[in-house]
Amino acid sequence: MGKNNKRIDSPDNINYTGANELEKILLLKALRIMLLARSIDNKAMNLLRQGRTFFHVAGSGHEAIQVAVGLSLQSKKDWFFPYYRDIALVLAIGVTPVEFFLQCFAKADDPASGGKQLSCHWSSRSLNLPTQSSPTGTQFLNAVGVALAGVKKGEKYITFVSSGEGTTSQGEFHEAINWASREKLPVLFLIENNKYAISVHVQQQSGGRDNSISAMMSGYENLYTARIDGTDFYESYSTVQEAIDHIEAGKGPALIEAEVVRLQSHSSSDDQKKYRDKDELEADLKKCPIEKLSKKLIAEGILSTEEYEDLKKETTEEINNAADAAYKAKDPIPEVADKFVYDESALKDSLEYEKSQFSGKTVVMVDAINHALDEEMEKNDKMYIFGEDIADAKGGVFAATKGLSSKYGNDRVFNSPLAEASIVGVATGMALAGLKPVIEIQFGDYIWPAFMQYKSEIASMRYRSNNEWSAPVVTRVAVGGYIHGGLYHSQNIESIFAHVPGIYIAYPSNAADAKGLLKTACRLNDPVIFCEHKGLYRQSFAVSPSPDSEYLIPFGKAKVVREGNDITVVSYGLSLWDSVFAAKKLEDEGYSVEVIDIRTIIPLDEETIFNSVRKTNKIIVIHEDTFTAGFGAEIAARIADNCFQFLDGPVKRIAAKDAHIPYSPFLENTILPTRELIYKRIKELIEY
Repeated sequence: MGKNNKRIDSPDNINYTGANELEKILLLKALRIMLLARSIDNKAMNLLRQGRTFFHVAGSGHEAIQVAVGLSLQSKKDWFFPYYRDIALVLAIGVTPVEFFLQCFAKADDPASGGKQLSCHWSSRSLNLPTQSSPTGTQFLNAVGVALAGVKKGEKYITFVSSGEGTTSQGEFHEAINWASREKLPVLFLIENNKYAISVHVQQQSGGRDNSISAMMSGYENLYTARIDGTDFYESYSTVQEAIDHIEAGKGPALIEAEVVRLQSHSSSDDQKKYRDKDELEADLKKCPIEKLSKKLIAEGILSTEEYEDLKKETTEEINNAADAAYKAKDPIPEVADKFVYDESALKDSLEYEKSQFSGKTVVMVDAINHALDEEMEKNDKMYIFGEDIADAKGGVFAATKGLSSKYGNDRVFNSPLAEASIVGVATGMALAGLKPVIEIQFGDYIWPAFMQYKSEIASMRYRSNNEWSAPVVTRVAVGGYIHGGLYHSQNIESIFAHVPGIYIAYPSNAADAKGLLKTACRLNDPVIFCEHKGLYRQSFAVSPSPDSEYLIPFGKAKVVREGNDITVVSYGLSLWDSVFAAKKLEDEGYSVEVIDIRTIIPLDEETIFNSVRKTNKIIVIHEDTFTAGFGAEIAARIADNCFQFLDGPVKRIAAKDAHIPYSPFLENTILPTRELIYKRIKELIEY
């Protein structure tokens, strides 16, 4: 794997005059790709100055190490997570200049995104090049996930991932190195150190010896590290070969710190002359990798001066022609602007829902969840479960995964590091590689380190790749209060994630719904946040007869729990049960209360809610999340927009106070809505 070409010896030992034909072909190919990349940089900046494009990130000065990697790894077999400056690398593995300019001009036929993603954000399904986002560092854990998936599937490939040195200040970089090193995963990390993260020098970034990234990582036993001159193609290529040998021998991942030069500003929006000395910029020009390689080839008789000049003209002409062709391509039409936020295939509608029988045996909600996971694991051998403490003998802090690692083995059900971004980022990579990760985040309160992975990777994956890539990760997460868990074991998270397009959110209130919704989540092609109220896990009123192994509940279908005529109550989770008990009490007083359990936050079943409002003419929305910007506010707004003419009273909400949830039960009951408060407010609106 990896070595398409004969190894070039180290630059100290190479006999340039004795280079064989294969080496000459490799060297000339490398130079040509480097010239194409440089011509693209120059052309893109000219187009931007002409007002014909909007953004560019130049790779000038980085070309040698990028081409060395691109010509060493196997396109269409190995996987690639480059960063936005890696134009030479993506050209080396098969991205064409025309494809670059289709994205540069944001054309409809842009194969990377259909005009949805910024220029220099690569994507190609055929090249194993997943769609790239803009946040620096999120790609590291995704790459580890793809590598882990290969190990799980028994496939042999290398996963490449790169960034600049500034990104190594991100925690997810360190988490990725830790995970890959611990499990000896086949990952090639490349850090292209041009000493500037926009304007911030590496001295203000890295705590490694001599501000070295590789030195900072030297404590990892299984990690190959090297610090090289990344402007020298010979040294770069030789080091990449050594790194590949280390990886292919099963010794672990490799990290190459390539010292390069940034010959243009950080991006088209930057001017490096404002913060870099003139002498430093001139010194960098003398380290130009193209000049270095071309001079060596000319000096050793591999290339004549005239041939070099012809090659420069040829590549410039090729880039000009590619830009002209791309500019003439059609622009995207407005109708596609909101396409592919979610899966638009027929899969979701093809599933058979609520078709099966219930057994006589009742189960509590946590056991129903366990049964759903067990059944789906048996049905789908691509499904993997992991998270903190989820393997036996612990089986999860709430025992929701008890027995699963014993039954399916530690290969498919395993403990993760105590790092939420790692859990979600690695799961994302596994999903990209075709597996079905179902992960557990112990408490909703601790999901926030992973929020970048959800918002910037999982949620936008399908949209930004124009339906080429998706990451249908299922996240089980315990949420909710009323258990005296204090500030950090009581949070509700649904309203925050509801603001992120591209993720479905389920929030069941009973055992049967939990099982049916979770099984559906495991079969969908979209990512799902599955909220499990820990106060309902073993609650007697949330038990239900156990559905069989084919029981599915559709997302976006609410359930009318109690029918009534005087008022509609919309709720979910534990608050649903407080609403039911209030409705029963009001029924004894002669009032008729309709109670709706929405079951999924996203998608929301508006039709069931609106039909009920048209019947009862009054509505109150109840949940335990905060009042301000809780999801009830969204429901209330939609009712006001669509049902105003049917209302005989204001649209009311009951929710927690806008405060943190305290530990004392006396204080907690002041913050969270109580059953007595819910009864009182429903009655007040009935009598309005």
